[in-house]
Amino acid sequence: MSVTDPAITARQARLSTLAKAPAARLCALFAAYAPDLPAHEMLRAPEIGTVMLRGRAGAKGAPFNLGEMTVTRCAVRLSSGAVGHGHVQGREKDAARAAALIDALCEDGQVPAIEAAILAPLRAEAEAQRQARATRAAATKVEFFTMVRGDNA
Repeated sequence: MSVTDPAITARQARLSTLAKAPAARLCALFAAYAPDLPAHEMLRAPEIGTVMLRGRAGAKGAPFNLGEMTVTRCAVRLSSGAVGHGHVQGREKDAARAAALIDALCEDGQVPAIEAAILAPLRAEAEAQRQARATRAAATKVEFFTMVRGDNA
């Protein structure tokens, strides 16, 4: 089953960005956006657990279990009824709640403001880190070539 609904795809991208963000940066951006927490109830208080990471050799081989990673999840409902979910890496309860609140606020119609204030900076920072890693890796690249001796004509 492929996901083609743009709203679902946008939410998946949003949740992915929040899940991968550094916890301190996510909490700082959210605090700047919403200094006073919006009225909400906890559907699932932040709880710490593990997930199994799966990998594939060469990205195409048979899947295998790579190991476990600690994650924290949370679910909230705003007073408007919008529900938000948050999953973050590590044991970061505040970041999981912030991610859930951000998701709920987006579901409540605040996508443009949150995109500008929180999601775009997180994506830009992630891309800058990716570029820096790629630059460091490129500096170690070795070019191999073969010289042909003699006349091969």
